[in-house]
Order: sequence, then C-alpha cells, then structure tokens
Amino acid sequence: MEGKKILITGGTGQVARPVAEALAVRNEVWCLGRFGTPGSERALAERGITTRYWDLSDGSPTALADVPRDFTHVLHAAVRRGEDGDFDAAVEANAVATGALMHHCRTADAFLYVSTGAVYARQTLDHPYREGDPLDGVADWLPPYPVAKIAAEGAARAFARVLGLPTTVARLNIAYGPGGYGGVPMLYFRRMLAGEPIPVPASGQNWCSPLHTDDLVRQVPLLWEVAAVRATVVNWGGDEAVGITDCVRELERLTGVAPRLVPSEVTRETYAFDATLRRELIGDCTVDWRDGLRRTLAAHHPDRLLPAPGA
Repeated sequence: MEGKKILITGGTGQVARPVAEALAVRNEVWCLGRFGTPGSERALAERGITTRYWDLSDGSPTALADVPRDFTHVLHAAVRRGEDGDFDAAVEANAVATGALMHHCRTADAFLYVSTGAVYARQTLDHPYREGDPLDGVADWLPPYPVAKIAAEGAARAFARVLGLPTTVARLNIAYGPGGYGGVPMLYFRRMLAGEPIPVPASGQNWCSPLHTDDLVRQVPLLWEVAAVRATVVNWGGDEAVGITDCVRELERLTGVAPRLVPSEVTRETYAFDATLRRELIGDCTVDWRDGLRRTLAAHHPDRLLPAPGA
C-alpha cells in the first residue's frame, strides 16, 4: 500500500499502533486517540505520523473539527470497553463515535471497524465460531464490552449503507506480538512471574485463534480491499485454534516458569474461529503460534526465555 492518506483511531493500542507504524513508511498516516501513556504521542510523531486528540466518548459535533475529511482509508480500533460497568455509556460512546467517524470520512475508499469475537453467544468451549453464529453480548469478565461492540457493529453496518461507504467489520480474536504490551499471552505470563492464579474452566479449556502482529499488519490492507457497502463481516484471527491452557503450558515450556492454574466459574472467555471465510477473502496466515509465542517472549522477557533445543 503506497501513497494513501490513512486515519487510524486507538493508535497507541496493541492492534492499531503496529499498523500505523508499518503503513507510515509509504503513506500519510494520522492517528486519533487520548494518548494517555506518557511518550506515546511523541513516539508516533517520530515515525512521521500526525496525531490529534480524540476522545470517542465526546459525542459533540465539534469533536472531529480539526481532523481532515479527505482520508482514503480508515481503521477504527478505539474503544470504550466499559470497565466502569456503565452499559449505557459504553453503548453510546462506541456507537455514536463509529457513526460520527464514518460520516466525517464518508468519501473514503474503505472503512475498517475492529469488533471482537466476544459478541458471539457462548457455545461449547471448543466450538469454532462462524460469522453467522448467534450473538448475545454476554461476557461475565467484562459485561458492557460485547454489548457495546454489537451496538457499534450495527452503527457501522447502517452508516455503510446510508453513506455508500465500503466497510469491513472484522471480529478480532487475540492479537499478540512483540509490540505494545504483547497481548493476552504476555498478560498471562506476567501472572506466572508474579505467582498469581490464572482462572481456567473447571472442565476443559477455553480456546482461541491467536493472530500474530506480522499477520495482523499484513492483513489490514486486504481487509480494506474486501470492504463493501453491505458491510463485509469476517472473523479476524489466526489459522490455528489453540487452547488457552495449552498456550500457558507452552509459555512454561519456553521459560521454565510454572503457572498456577485455578479452576473457576468465571474466566476470561476466548473463542476459537472458523477461518474459512477469512481465508477465502484474504488468504492464510504465516506465523505459527508456537513460533509467535517464542518471538513475543524474546521481545518482552528475553531474560526468561530458555535456549531453543539444540541451540
């Protein structure tokens, strides 16, 4: 991708920041966000990225007043997750912000909204979720989050049709890699280092389809390419279904740090994806999850990584 003018929200996050930095090499990239982490805005500016402050909870007509309208591509990854437990505020912030951003950038070639697999109605722990599976917005670990995402998906679909703006709604699985905080696997590893319990189901294990940063960055332009006015809805995860307990055990194998797995009624639920549609639309992934974990550990905890066998 080259010579485009790209707008990215949530530009300091695990998903958006590596995309912004990669695309800024050959394109004009702008990032919107609150930039609450000290130095984050400066770090983006050093990569040639233009930044503007934007709080998606600000639904006022002037919230985007100093942001240009002539972007060719938009990646909307900013989110109000609802940690405060306020469902209504989370729904309003995410849905209104999505609509406002799409209206502001209505002449773009393509708009990509980053949703989540947490929107699916929970089935068996190892069920491979397809795009047509039922939704219900229930997540005991963060109740407002999937409800707000479903609302924002609805806004994205509606504005795509009303504005004639080609849109992709990508339901993201677990994103991980060397950048940012490393993703969910590194959250678990920090718990392992601290000797903290890791809640797991009393029977079986949660499953996921982890997506390495390399594949995530490579696939964003491809997701723009498949955008449609009747919004394209697609699961966005890796090719391989991986058990969370298996993932934690692989971290143990790579580092020698033993986890404290504690059976619990409430766990951080994850979802394995059926990758059929994504593969049809944009092709396969390239990073094996075990290699991806090793590379992520090498970036975040190099002192803890055991030598590879035969090294």
